[in-house]
Amino acid sequence: MKEMRTPLGRVRGLGSAKTGTEDFWHQRLTAMANIPLVIAGVVIVISLVGRNHAAAAQILGSPLIAILMLLFIISVTYHMRIGMQVIIEDYVHEEGPRLALLIANTFFAVAVALASAFAILMLSFKV
Repeated sequence: MKEMRTPLGRVRGLGSAKTGTEDFWHQRLTAMANIPLVIAGVVIVISLVGRNHAAAAQILGSPLIAILMLLFIISVTYHMRIGMQVIIEDYVHEEGPRLALLIANTFFAVAVALASAFAILMLSFKV
């Protein structure tokens, strides 16, 4: 039986990863989100210069600053994970090492995000 789809229709969405450009758009989206978040992060860090530990903990523990820092952490670590994933997929050609590096990349990004978020939440809840 003859198929009625065009050649373009047959190949759409059938790339090697079956996901098309999803990672590409996530990388671009997090890059755009990182622009204001990094600026806010730099301003926050500059405002901490010269302050003692108690004052820094008070600033970082305020709700608005804590939310900004949590958004910063989530966006930057997700952006980092996607970027390193692309590098690993492009330059590691053997399947075993590639899989091990991709797993390690994900675990590292999650560990960094959780440790950073835990620190901000500890300051925020003053525990």
